[in-house]
Amino acid sequence: MLSKLNPIVTKNLEFKYKKGAILLKDINLSVSKGSIYGFLGPNGAGKTTTMRLLLGLLKSNAGSVELFGKPLPGKPSAIFANIGALVEQPSLYEHLTGYDNLDITRRLKGLDRKSIDNVLETVNLTAVAQKKVKAYSLGMKQRLGIALALLGEPELLILDEPVNGLDPAGMVEIRNLILKLNQERSMTIFISSHLLSEIQRIATEISILNMGQVIFQGTIADLESIQHSRLHISIDTEDNARAFELLKTHYQVTLEDKHLSASVTSKTDIGDIISTLVNNGIRVYEAFPAESFETLFLNLTKDHLLQ
Repeated sequence: MLSKLNPIVTKNLEFKYKKGAILLKDINLSVSKGSIYGFLGPNGAGKTTTMRLLLGLLKSNAGSVELFGKPLPGKPSAIFANIGALVEQPSLYEHLTGYDNLDITRRLKGLDRKSIDNVLETVNLTAVAQKKVKAYSLGMKQRLGIALALLGEPELLILDEPVNGLDPAGMVEIRNLILKLNQERSMTIFISSHLLSEIQRIATEISILNMGQVIFQGTIADLESIQHSRLHISIDTEDNARAFELLKTHYQVTLEDKHLSASVTSKTDIGDIISTLVNNGIRVYEAFPAESFETLFLNLTKDHLLQ
């Protein structure tokens, strides 16, 4: 055990390429020990860049990174021996078997052969360990990548979009594996994703990254409290374009493909909107709550863009 301190803490982390625009600014993260920390953001928000900074693969322009209370750069061998990571797609030798892929990393880490059997069982690949990786499905390759990261029994696991491109069955397998590692081994898992529903199912803490800045950090309960403080409704009328023009000066409303989306502060506003439309001769076909994790995410990122 390295430390009882938080596995990841960043302070005012900043990154930009030479002579380029700032990609990350004032990234302040605090990941609790034993948590599943969801690092959310749309594609291009800077999630992978942040993870590369955490792993020492990129050097920040400003700010600091601490892993288990130890600053980077420091003694990387002492720090990273307790960290497993899968950033982007796993680097696998497809002409070799799954077992042989693990054996290469096992030798580099100076581990016992038994460690291979342990991780194969953990990711449910024992039965196909002697098959060449080129015959593996995408989900099996992802699980093999996670198995590589698990060699050495790390306390912290960093995963970058681990379910990206997987079919529903593959997503469920990875989700269950993450929950198993966290619940049975008390492993801290830092997982990035743009798939909000997946993170909502497993995360105990989250942060939302948008355009290189953290716009929210807290628990799922914290996020849900924000969600319930703002009401979102979907409205369908006989003339959505005219309804939009009528409402836009008094309410936060957007015109979608086949309906209107409105953000209001109370149920009274909902009644006022419907009354306004009806009194102006616009039939309202339906109006229903549009509360969802996705809706909140979109509203948070949109509000951030407007600041």
